[in-house]
Amino acid sequence: MIAQRVGTTALRRVAGQPKTFFTANLARISATQTRQVATQKLTHDDATNLLAQQRLQRPVSPHLDIYDKKQTWFGGSIWQRFTGSALSGGLYAFGAAYLAAPLLGWHLESASIAAAFGALPFAVKGGLKFALAWPFAFHALNGVRHLVFDLGYGFAKRTVIKTGWYLWGASAVAGSYLAFFL
Repeated sequence: MIAQRVGTTALRRVAGQPKTFFTANLARISATQTRQVATQKLTHDDATNLLAQQRLQRPVSPHLDIYDKKQTWFGGSIWQRFTGSALSGGLYAFGAAYLAAPLLGWHLESASIAAAFGALPFAVKGGLKFALAWPFAFHALNGVRHLVFDLGYGFAKRTVIKTGWYLWGASAVAGSYLAFFL
């Protein structure tokens, strides 16, 4: 918010007095350079050693082992990516198969798919429908949860864990409803 106000204030000043603003900054920019840029030729070994020394000074990123598995593994963030990838990947795969079906002699018309699905036993139908409905329900509900996180609410550790378990339960119920009652 503060950065936005600073940017708005700067734009207003430029709009009000553009000549004064730009000439003052040009003078300041040209005065900041105190020495000329110099380069030196390095051998391949010297360049490799210099790069190795610079790498030693870089901070080491934390590895996944430092995270609390109870909070992060069953948390919604990674599963949001899994379900979104599965849904979009399935859509692209089916779309490509549908386009290639006439060339390959496959029958992916709506009537053929409905007849094939209708011939399956009830348990298999329910399982297939749940396999499609659960990722959809999870992704939709967790998307709402992430929107709430984006607003800055619910970041207490206890709240994150609670809403995560509520999310798993609600997505199982919603997936079951979509699979068996619609």
